Amino acid sequence: MLSIGMTLLIGSAGAVSRIKDIADFEGVRENQMIGYGLVVGLNGTGDSLNNSPFTRQSLQSMLERMGVNTVAEELRTANVAAVMVTANLPSFATPGTRIDVNVSALGDSASLQGGTLLVTPMMGADGQTYAIAQGSLAIGGFAVQGDAASLTRGVPTSARISNGALVEREVGFELATLETLRIALRNPDFTTARRVALAINDLMGEPIAEPKDPATVQLYLPKTFNGNIVDLITDIEQLLIEPDLPAKVVIDEDTGVIVMGREVQISTVAVAQGNLTVMVSEFADVSQPAPFSDGQTTVIPNTEITANEEIEAQLAVISSGVSLQELVDGLNMLGIGPRDMISILQAIKAAGALQAEIEVM
Repeated sequence: MLSIGMTLLIGSAGAVSRIKDIADFEGVRENQMIGYGLVVGLNGTGDSLNNSPFTRQSLQSMLERMGVNTVAEELRTANVAAVMVTANLPSFATPGTRIDVNVSALGDSASLQGGTLLVTPMMGADGQTYAIAQGSLAIGGFAVQGDAASLTRGVPTSARISNGALVEREVGFELATLETLRIALRNPDFTTARRVALAINDLMGEPIAEPKDPATVQLYLPKTFNGNIVDLITDIEQLLIEPDLPAKVVIDEDTGVIVMGREVQISTVAVAQGNLTVMVSEFADVSQPAPFSDGQTTVIPNTEITANEEIEAQLAVISSGVSLQELVDGLNMLGIGPRDMISILQAIKAAGALQAEIEVM
């Protein structure tokens, strides 16, 4: 049985996008943060301290800072879990800004439901603390267990705290002091980079934008610049550009999904497709001994194998220079499923008739 799949057509002729939707401005980005902390208040679903020594050590260190000495004591609590806390620091976030954080169990905790994250420093890649996280956890799943059965919905060991971190330090980036600004394309392409530069130059009336490579457009501040770089970026990011994209066919063999770009072209080729179905049936025969005999009842396995090959499949000719829609219609006329369509596209590519790159996920 073939799994359900789909063929998607991406884009249409003349489709345009704003520059802000296809590119990023240098320095205007988020920064990732990470922290290690403790979640308390769990209803017996925390880490096993014997199996999670880092949880026990963290708990003892925290209690010592609170003036409680537990080094010589054997802790038996099951209401504490060690967690990793992650978050993204928004660009230009100032001290006092609140951001969301994600909390994930690090040990063998069964669930974080009902827990509270204690004060956790959030560090950046440079090792500096940029935010402090704390608060009650909200999870999207649950786990219940009885003597003979258990039920788990979602991931109870992963949680989120809305506005759970307070920014303490901002990333130093002075946008207003820049004399040049780089625009980074999210999908690098020579043609798209040139179109972005031409659109900016047409807007400003002077050559202030220059494509440096397929992914970068260098922007020099114009002579008539009034000093407000926000106004300049706002005008630029609203410009409409028609992005160019290479001819590519993306295939996900696990799900049977096929995605083809609009620039896919095909040369004249003949395609035939047929299916061979093999069915294996297993059943058992029971052999009974004769009455009043010394024989024993035995089970004899019996296997039946049948093969059925479709012979109605015909050879179809796909003409050169057809559009993507005509290519898809021609393949659908053969009455094939997504799995067989993947094999046909790969065979057409191997024959040199598919003028596109095939990427298998």
